[in-house]
Amino acid sequence: MRRIAKEQEQGAEIDLTPMLDVVFIMLIFFIVVASFIKEAGVEVNRPDDNQPEDPEDSTSIVVEVASDNQIWMENRRVDIRAVRANIQRLLAEDPEAPVTIKVEKGAEAGIVVDVADAARESGVGAVNWASDR
Repeated sequence: MRRIAKEQEQGAEIDLTPMLDVVFIMLIFFIVVASFIKEAGVEVNRPDDNQPEDPEDSTSIVVEVASDNQIWMENRRVDIRAVRANIQRLLAEDPEAPVTIKVEKGAEAGIVVDVADAARESGVGAVNWASDR
């Protein structure tokens, strides 16, 4: 009787092999799934600092976003809701004019995206981003 009880105590170990197999399969699954997930974002092509300025840039429509999130066009403050109308008005004068957005450090990304969206919705051909030197 003692012999049977002693054998049962020794044989009562938990086999971890199936659990390790399941964990390994889950690890492979998550690695494969994570490789297919793409992050949504805005692709920005930044200009080189050593390129000379084009004379055409003086005819572009300039929209400035200040660090305190104020929007300036033609040396006057503009509300975010009026950006699209102002760009359309300036495009009526020069339909080929590109829009250049100058953003100061500290401006909120949401305001900058709203300005870029308003520029695209106004029907402008190109939206450029100005770089600080």
